[in-house]
Amino acid sequence: MLTLHHLNDSRSQRILWLLEELGTPYEMVRYQRNTETRLAPPELEKIHPLGKSPVIVDGDIRIAESGAIVDYLIRRYGKGAMMPAPDSADYEAYNEWLHYSEGSAMLPLMLNLYVSRLKEAGSPLHPRIDSEIKNHLGYTERALQGREFFVGQSLTGADIQMSFVAEMAKVFDRLAPYPNLSAWLSRMHARPAFKRSVEKGGAYRFAK
Repeated sequence: MLTLHHLNDSRSQRILWLLEELGTPYEMVRYQRNTETRLAPPELEKIHPLGKSPVIVDGDIRIAESGAIVDYLIRRYGKGAMMPAPDSADYEAYNEWLHYSEGSAMLPLMLNLYVSRLKEAGSPLHPRIDSEIKNHLGYTERALQGREFFVGQSLTGADIQMSFVAEMAKVFDRLAPYPNLSAWLSRMHARPAFKRSVEKGGAYRFAK
């Protein structure tokens, strides 16, 4: 059976959400962060050399990158749902959002997380980081203008992938200037499958 190796307060939450949306049978192995260091436990290194989560194991297939996991699960278990047809115009936009989430949008947010821990020593870097965060959140905000989802008329893997960007923006109190993005995140949180994923995955709170 498909197994998700799930770490609390991590990108793994969106994979759990996706599995609930797909209705795919799965098993979940849970891992808890160290409460002081916020690092993943060493047990995860037995599953993947990087010791990171999410990781899925499906028979002989083992995948660690969340974008690749989303792509695989939808192609393997989506039965044609949650992604545009590969020969459609929407597919290229869909594929771009899958890569954009981690390839571009998350970088300034993660830099903000780490540099903030340097306190005064990191202050010279904040203007550039803040500028990049505004750039990417503004881009995302405009993309959602007049739209319920990032691509097409229903939930796709693009929404699953982009959820972590909005979650981290919310953690850093950056969502207020972006009503489209904020409303989109609220709609995602209201989905029954998302609520089930939180119930199964445990407390859902990202720390600064």
